[in-house]
Amino acid sequence: MKRRMSSKLLEWKEDKDRKPLLLRGARQVGKTYLIRELGKTFPYVLEVNFEMDRRAHRFFADSLDPQPIVEKLSLLYNTPVVPGETLLFLDEVQACPDALRSLRFFYEKMPALHVAAAGSLLELAIAKIPSFGVGRIASLFLYPMSFFEYLDALGESRLARHISEGRPDRPLDPAIHDKTLERIRVYQMIGGLPEAVRYYAERRDLLGCQEIIDHLITTLSDDFAKFESRVPVEKLTEVFRAAAQQGGGKFVYSRISADRSAHYRTALDLLVKAGLVYKVHHTSARGLPLGAQINDRRFKAALFDTGIYQRLSGLDLAERVTLNHDELINRGAMAELSVCAALAVAGPEHRRPELYYWHREQRGANAEVDYVTAWDGRIVPVEVKSGSRGAMQSLFLFLEERGLDLGVRVSAENFGRYGKLAVVPIYAAENLPAILNDLR
Repeated sequence: MKRRMSSKLLEWKEDKDRKPLLLRGARQVGKTYLIRELGKTFPYVLEVNFEMDRRAHRFFADSLDPQPIVEKLSLLYNTPVVPGETLLFLDEVQACPDALRSLRFFYEKMPALHVAAAGSLLELAIAKIPSFGVGRIASLFLYPMSFFEYLDALGESRLARHISEGRPDRPLDPAIHDKTLERIRVYQMIGGLPEAVRYYAERRDLLGCQEIIDHLITTLSDDFAKFESRVPVEKLTEVFRAAAQQGGGKFVYSRISADRSAHYRTALDLLVKAGLVYKVHHTSARGLPLGAQINDRRFKAALFDTGIYQRLSGLDLAERVTLNHDELINRGAMAELSVCAALAVAGPEHRRPELYYWHREQRGANAEVDYVTAWDGRIVPVEVKSGSRGAMQSLFLFLEERGLDLGVRVSAENFGRYGKLAVVPIYAAENLPAILNDLR
C-alpha cells in the first residue's frame, strides 16, 4: 500500500548528508513495513529485531563503536555490510537501549552506511538516555493511513488526486462530492491502521474489519504492561477508554473516577508519548507561536485513530451506514476526531503534531473554536460543523476579536467561499496546508 512517508524515506536514502534515521509512531501504524519496502531499493538489507533475537543485544553491550558491531552482525545474519549498498535496519530498537545509544556513533564514524531504526514506545527508552543524539539523528513520525492513502489502497488514487486539486473557488462536481462523502463515511468506521485497511481493500467486509480492530485494540492494550513500572495497567486502560468517551470536549480526570490519583495524569502522558492519544491544547491565540500561550490545565484528548475510537466508544455501525450525511457527519465527536487526525498527518513529518483549540468562558457567552492552526505566519481558526449548515458565531467572534481575515469551516459541504469563510469538505482536511497556501 502506498504511503506518503515512502517518498520521505527515499529522500533520506539519497541525501548525502543524511543521519541515522529513527522512524517513530504508535504500534501497528506500518513502520516496519515501510522500512522493509525501502530495503527493496538496496542490494543488501540486514534486519535486526531486538524483541525477537536477543543474541544481537550483546554486540552493543561492551562498546558502541559501530565498526566491530556491524562486523559481528554481518557474521550473525550472513549479510554483507557495504556502505552505500546495505541498509542496516534496527527494528524494535526500544528493546535494546544500547542500540539506541549507538545511533549517534554511526553518524560520527560510519556516515556512509544507511542506518534506519524503528520501534514503539521509543519515548520511554529515549527519556533514559542523557543527551540522546542531539544533531546526529533524524526522526520522522508516522501516523495511521490518511484518507488519501486509504483511497489509494482501494484503487481510487485518481479520486484522491482529484480531491487534492479542489479549492474554495474550484468545488467538486456534486456527484463526485457525494461519492467521496460515502467513502469517508466508511473510512471513519475502519480507521487508518494498515491491517484494517488492507482487510477491507481485499474483502469489503465491514464486520470482519471490526474483528480486526478489536484484535488491534487487544494488541495495543497488551503493550500497557510495558508501562507497569510507571503506572498500573488498569489506570492506562481507564484513561485510554476515557479518551474515547470524552472525545470532542475538555478532558476531565474526575470523570474517569472519584479517585484523584496522580496515576491518571501519568497514564495520559504515557499514552501521548506512545502516540496513542493526541493532546489538543487550549491556546489564547493572541499571537504566534500558539504553543507559547497554552493553558496546561485545559486540553482535549483525541484518540489517534477513528476506527479504534468507534470501537471503544460503542458507536452504532448500522446507524452510521443508514443516516444521511447531514445527520451523520458530526454525530458524536467523530468529525472532530477525523479532522484532528487529518491535521496531525498534514503537519511536518519531522515533528510531533502540534494541535490547539480556543475556548472562552463568560457568563452566558461561551465560545469555542475546534482547532486553531498557524500557517505562513498567520493564525487560522478551523471550525468543524454538523452537515452542510450550522451557526458559526464562535468562529466569527474569534475572527473579529483577533482582527483576522480568514477562517475555515470543515463540514459535509462542498468547497466554497463566503467572505472571510473558506469551506473545506471533511474529506479534504488533510490538504488544508496546500489550500491555505493558495488562499494567501
